[in-house]
Amino acid sequence: MRQSKIGLHTFMAVPALVLFTLFFLLPLAQGIGMSFTDWDGLRTPNFVGLQNFFNFFKDTRALNDIKTTVLFALGSASLLNLVGLVYALIMDGKFRGKGLARVIIYLPAVISPLIMGYIWYFLLQPGRGFLSIAIKQLGHSEGLTNWMNTYCLQMLILVLVNVWQYTGMAMVIYLAGLQGIPKELYESAKIDGAGYGGQLRYVTLPLLLPSIRVNIVTNIIGSLAVFDVIMALTDGGPGYATESLSIYIMRMCYGAKTGYSTAVAMIMFLIILVPVVISMRLTRERK
Repeated sequence: MRQSKIGLHTFMAVPALVLFTLFFLLPLAQGIGMSFTDWDGLRTPNFVGLQNFFNFFKDTRALNDIKTTVLFALGSASLLNLVGLVYALIMDGKFRGKGLARVIIYLPAVISPLIMGYIWYFLLQPGRGFLSIAIKQLGHSEGLTNWMNTYCLQMLILVLVNVWQYTGMAMVIYLAGLQGIPKELYESAKIDGAGYGGQLRYVTLPLLLPSIRVNIVTNIIGSLAVFDVIMALTDGGPGYATESLSIYIMRMCYGAKTGYSTAVAMIMFLIILVPVVISMRLTRERK
């Protein structure tokens, strides 16, 4: 009987394994092979070994893109989890209009990030944007309307726009975790003399570890693979100052450097994999 159950479970896992192989393992293997060639997308590829990887680390533009991508991910992933948790704690309470408030917070997440980026671009556009015109009407200096005149301001705006759009998704995951915590634990903590801070530290956060893990991993992956919001707000400019690795890969691919862009994609895969593995180990459940 036990052997038949094991056989049935294995048989039912076959479709998932086939799909995983076709849509992940096979493309990954092809991408690894392509990264060692000079293929331009048309002609027969030639094997160049590790030359594409050496060229990447010699390219100052590519190294700047790594810096921009990592800085964006650090700011975005951190704020998404922090603000999402705060929203979830507030929305887990009892007050009138809670359902409407949840909808308003989550609503930006259902809009295309490219469209959302263009909306913010028309709001923040120097001289002609809605906020610029509003500030001028109030009689303030025109210099206040140039929201993105330095690299630090550009990165700050990009992070804040991304956080504003996707905080609702983090909030929903944290809310699901909060609603799965038994109320008896809070009552026991109150009897033991724990205040709100003690309950948060010793009851809420430890039991939210599964939700924290999901949010950290998804936010790291999404932030390191950022594309749409940067394309809409800055187009990677001025020059290539705010260009991310995803945009760099796209431009290299359309620039007849398909083999090189694939090598960069492999590097990006490793850049994403390392923090994801570390965060999963740090947030694993402990008894």
